Amino acid sequence: MASNFGLKSLVILALTLAVFVQGSLGGITCENLNKDTCAFAVASSGKRCVLEKHVKRSGEEAYVCRTSDIEADKVTDWVESDQCIEACGLDRKSLGISSDSLLECGFTRKLCSTQCYNGCPNIIDLYFNLAAGEGVFLPKLCEAQRGDARREMAEIRSSGFVAPGPVSGVNPVKYLVAPAVAPSSA
Repeated sequence: MASNFGLKSLVILALTLAVFVQGSLGGITCENLNKDTCAFAVASSGKRCVLEKHVKRSGEEAYVCRTSDIEADKVTDWVESDQCIEACGLDRKSLGISSDSLLECGFTRKLCSTQCYNGCPNIIDLYFNLAAGEGVFLPKLCEAQRGDARREMAEIRSSGFVAPGPVSGVNPVKYLVAPAVAPSSA
């Protein structure tokens, strides 16, 4: 009976120790990253980290790394390398996550470069999803980058949607509006 109790205690101690060691050694938590490692990082949960800037009442700027709601595909526990940041034309101090940079030809050229596109899967995954959110297929955009990128940029700016043209045989609606009458002062 005593050896059974000792065995149970040992198992409980081992499991507790394993949980604490894993929590202290394993995994990236966005809130623990500084402003030089936050942008383009992925937490152990698979959520992307986002750098935010807050201005204190004193006017001092404070940078905070937070976990976003955006999930990375097939990437966890990742802090992007300086080589990929440079190869893809990114900035470590980028605030938030936005598709706006896809509108810049210079950025798109670097993003679609062989060094970035084939060597930086985390960044390509992020911008693939951002482009898809704008209705653009990133491989097609990169292919167009080798040719006429201006047309693709125009598609992104319009989000791929074009207003429908007039339909033949449909008469326009005429609205009748009564003139406004000033209130009487009676």
